[in-house]
Amino acid sequence: MPKTKVALTLDSALLEQVDELVGHRRFRSRSQAIEAALADKLQRLARTRLARESAKLNPRDEKRLADEGLAEDWASWPEY
Repeated sequence: MPKTKVALTLDSALLEQVDELVGHRRFRSRSQAIEAALADKLQRLARTRLARESAKLNPRDEKRLADEGLAEDWASWPEY
């Protein structure tokens, strides 16, 4: 994926933690460490949004909708 250079302003204590990770060779560079942290945070936010939207669903309505076509499909299923 193409990369774009950006300038960031970070808390110095946070940058020290990043530098420590780079120093212990957990990451090759500050850029790689920050990119990994940002990607992880974005993935977590996406999962949180999915959970939040799923919580809005009514379990009874969802079961009813899922079962609605089941009776018709049941007859066409092969016996085992």
